[in-house]
Amino acid sequence: MKIEVVIDNQTYTVEIEDIHARPVIAMVEGQPFEVWPEAQPAAEPAQTAVPVISVPDAGPVSSALEGPESDPASGDVTSPLPGVIVAILVKPGQAVSRGQELCTLEAMKMKNAIRANKAGTIGSIEVAVGDQVIHGQILITYAE
Repeated sequence: MKIEVVIDNQTYTVEIEDIHARPVIAMVEGQPFEVWPEAQPAAEPAQTAVPVISVPDAGPVSSALEGPESDPASGDVTSPLPGVIVAILVKPGQAVSRGQELCTLEAMKMKNAIRANKAGTIGSIEVAVGDQVIHGQILITYAE
């Protein structure tokens, strides 16, 4: 889920993969933040808890962060943030379904599942376990 958040007249794109996970991992400008929403009392079922994310003023949003992490049209799966590849779960030529975990990226002591952005066949794996990657780096490509 992607939402736009305005803080001090600055708009940030916040991406949340699983709102039910605890903690909720919110990606703000490529940086992960752990959010621990408070549960609502049972007497107020009609209201919904809205987590508040404190974000320091980072200045203007970089255009490099405005695009999707993985572009299904390009056939590339890219790194959503800098980190280290700790597992690769697929091989070239393997058929995958959309949402299937392809590899695991560790960043800031958190393991992040990198998932297929579309169904298809893996063309190449551009990284190896132990590789340090940067934001936007191509990790895996699909076969044509």
